[in-house]
Amino acid sequence: MDKKTVKRMLINVLIFVLLLALTFWLVFKDQDLGKIWDVAKSANPWFLLLGVFFMLMYFAMEAINIKSILKSFGEKLSFLKAYKFTMIGFFFAAMTPSATGGQPLEVYYMSKEKIPAAHSALALLVQVCGIQVATMVLGVTSILFNLNLLTGPVLWLSIIGLAVNGIALLVLLICIFNNKLTRKLVHGFISLLSHIGFKKIEKKRKNVDKSLDQYAEGAKYMKSHKKEFVLAMLRVFIQFCFYFSVPYCIYKAFGLEGMSFFEVFALQAILFMATSALPLPGAMGASESVFLNLFGLAFGAELLSSAMLLNRGITFYLFVVITLFVVFINIVRIKRFKKETK
Repeated sequence: MDKKTVKRMLINVLIFVLLLALTFWLVFKDQDLGKIWDVAKSANPWFLLLGVFFMLMYFAMEAINIKSILKSFGEKLSFLKAYKFTMIGFFFAAMTPSATGGQPLEVYYMSKEKIPAAHSALALLVQVCGIQVATMVLGVTSILFNLNLLTGPVLWLSIIGLAVNGIALLVLLICIFNNKLTRKLVHGFISLLSHIGFKKIEKKRKNVDKSLDQYAEGAKYMKSHKKEFVLAMLRVFIQFCFYFSVPYCIYKAFGLEGMSFFEVFALQAILFMATSALPLPGAMGASESVFLNLFGLAFGAELLSSAMLLNRGITFYLFVVITLFVVFINIVRIKRFKKETK
């Protein structure tokens, strides 16, 4: 990793820490933190551990996807290494707005394991396609069954999330399955920018062509590996089912009754769709606020803040810390390997 990349990563980490501090101040400034923590400690630890297990399975399903797709290219990758790359991707996605930094760094670290960037990028493209489809299908279905809960800011965030994710999926599919049209439109736009004085436009054209070539390869892969592609989509759905199940673990950890698993699951699906497209690292601030607005019916006023803290702790903050250690250990290992091979 070059110095410029390290500097950018450190800036992102600093922004992340500042956003974290601001989020906690805004969310808890008028509340008794001692009471919130005491309530959180009263939760059944076995259900909380089940939530952690669901998150580990969330990573496992993505690792299985990456391993399986790369295997179809003749690339050998162990499950543990695929799991490592998935965790590395999670960390860098958490550090960057709209999770844009995760996949480029995954491709970079896979290249250190002698996996061609063209293959790893294509594996991640299939994963992204699955994520967009799963987000839309689970999110829209959940909204249709919970329209009465969508009011005020949550309603508008849900509409924005639905629109942004829908457009992103449409653009992704057009780029993959109508590459010639996409190339003409993008080249026309780049030419327009060149005529009005934008500099270094040829470099941008090359980068765009490289990305469009990956989309074209994605279309070929999906057509020639239909069974593997369908299995990959199913794995992504299972992956997000694990993720969306975590709030129900917290619900049961407090010994609550009255709402079914599917009702609580649906609330998390709505939350994810409403906040995933926001240009904030880890959707910080937005995820916490939407949880407090959306899950009130499930947890009630006394438990709500503690439930939010536990949910975000399990689904995000805990694994930011864990994946930070994975990234650090991987960097040290790569540097040590370079010294030994000199």
